[in-house]
Amino acid sequence: MTENKNFYITTPIYYPSGKLHLGSSYTTIACDVLARYKRLMGFDTFYLTGLDEHGMKIQRKAEELGMTPKEYLDPMAEDVKELWKMLDISYDKFIRTTDNYHEEAVQKAFEQLLAQDDIYLDKYAGWYSVSDEEFFTEAQLEEVYRDADGKVIGGKAPSGHEVEWVEEESYFFRMSKYADWLLDYYESHPDFIQPEIRKNEMVNNFIKPGLEDLAVSRTTFTWGIPVKSNPKHVVYVWLDALLNYVTALGYGSEDTSKLDKFWPGVNMVGKEIVRFHTIYWPIMLHALGMEPPKQVFGHGWLVMKDGKMSKSKGNVVYPDMLVNRCGLDPVRYYLMRALSFGSDGVFSPEDFIDRINYDLANDLGNLLNRTVAMVNKYNGGVLVKNDATTEFDAALEIVLAETLEKYHTAMDKFEFNVALSEVWALISRTNKYIDETAPWILAKSEDDKDKLNNVLYHLAENLRVVAALLQPFMRATSKKIFAQLGLTEEEFSLEDLAFGYEFTHKVVEKGEPVFPRLDKEEEVDYIKLQMAGGKSPEKEWIPEDVKLNLTLPEIKFNDFEKIELKVAEVLEVSRVEGSDRLLRFKLDAGDEEPRQILSGIAEFYPNEQEFVGKKLQIVANLKPRKMMKKYVSQGMILSAEFDGKLRVLEAPADVPAGSLIG
Repeated sequence: MTENKNFYITTPIYYPSGKLHLGSSYTTIACDVLARYKRLMGFDTFYLTGLDEHGMKIQRKAEELGMTPKEYLDPMAEDVKELWKMLDISYDKFIRTTDNYHEEAVQKAFEQLLAQDDIYLDKYAGWYSVSDEEFFTEAQLEEVYRDADGKVIGGKAPSGHEVEWVEEESYFFRMSKYADWLLDYYESHPDFIQPEIRKNEMVNNFIKPGLEDLAVSRTTFTWGIPVKSNPKHVVYVWLDALLNYVTALGYGSEDTSKLDKFWPGVNMVGKEIVRFHTIYWPIMLHALGMEPPKQVFGHGWLVMKDGKMSKSKGNVVYPDMLVNRCGLDPVRYYLMRALSFGSDGVFSPEDFIDRINYDLANDLGNLLNRTVAMVNKYNGGVLVKNDATTEFDAALEIVLAETLEKYHTAMDKFEFNVALSEVWALISRTNKYIDETAPWILAKSEDDKDKLNNVLYHLAENLRVVAALLQPFMRATSKKIFAQLGLTEEEFSLEDLAFGYEFTHKVVEKGEPVFPRLDKEEEVDYIKLQMAGGKSPEKEWIPEDVKLNLTLPEIKFNDFEKIELKVAEVLEVSRVEGSDRLLRFKLDAGDEEPRQILSGIAEFYPNEQEFVGKKLQIVANLKPRKMMKKYVSQGMILSAEFDGKLRVLEAPADVPAGSLIG
């Protein structure tokens, strides 16, 4: 059977509620990498992205700003397109759910489902999250608010957003009717939901407990697609949004050639919306007489050390900031290499800069610089392929062949970090090959000229293969490497990539570093400053690293337990005759009778009578000692000294005398 060489990939359509952060770029770059890879493998590829522009949240936001929803949305759509241009996203179509063709197709689909009795009219009463555009039962809420009588008055969705009570007439989709079909579909299409853990979540959390019918229209707001047969209703935003994947290809129009060619495709989404894409979406398509997607891939979140990116936390990273500071290719490389696709990944400025310095500048950059320099120094810039060999060639060629095989396997499974780690294993092995063959020694003997040329060829050829494999990830970097190797091709097909290319042009006379090393401290500080909105972020508090400012040696806890601190009330106080420093205190410290303490604080308290009636903190079990030959002092009054001043430490007035402090 001839392989179908058509491929369709989609991002989720993003909700334009604000500036898109690095998490959205993560999904979009991942889809772009896959689309570019498939094109280089000879596939006719269609890549879709866009915006989900309907719903109550958009209507409210526009009203707050004194704008119509469309006036609010148009500049945001342009901003997103500009961001995708900056990130070199090679999408084939950008859909907006306010596009006329999409709205018309959604209306047709709704009427078809209504005519089939897959949709029916009823009333909805329940909890709704405006931010998530999602309905919840009380049991599904992450947190429930109750009044004094125990009645539920609100709560939070699993996303953390507030919910509100909604009661309105609504159309419902008979999801429950298709629960058994969906389970059978999962079983017969084991690759439909990836990673596998996502399927288990859907089955155990939503289908087995009983799949509920879904409210698919709203009447409490107007910003949406009107139901054609009942215009006071607008189509629920998720039914509207999900259909974008097929309306963009011509579903519901007269020209369905793209739909016939590319559907079904792959929907790549974040894990928080897997339920919509793997339960509601395949059921909707099945009811409409269409095939479900070929696959839904639910990737994890890109998070910070302190959790999800949030403006309130001051930990949001915007892609344009990183690109403007460090370049596009390092950003694309980092997101695809450092994070295990499918699982959550943690972004840190330190790791980001380390990846640039070690992976890109040291490993790849140095290999290219050394190779180009040696080809120029030892052979006038010319690369010669010959039959002379060294004892290290065969092993290197095996690694290259294995790299190609593992790379393609990983790319087909969307394991982009694995694919890149295989490329870097080849880079590392090629660097080792330089040390093994020692070209600088071969260059000393004319008899080793052919071996030298062979070694230089292997280095250049491995770099060509590396650059070719990096094309889906870092197009500009690949072109720079090709140019430094004297290659005139704009790109190399990955379908038939193999060792053995014939170089016909000289390498450049002096190669420029493709990735200069960065000052880590400076760059990390800059990124953290931008994350904090331009304000210097607070330094992370790590108690173990705090240097304690002590004037005496440390003591152990059991040493401290020997000290008894108490609250003592001042009954009387007077100056000690013959001393300018001492005050004589008569104190109630919970003993059978008052005790006496002498304290050298007279110079700081010229009006000693202010102490009478106050509660002070004392060391109660200090061995009594004679002072001025006739006074016994039975403890010590605690005080603090600072800037040449002294203040006696008081206790709260409502604490009884004799109370223990500790």
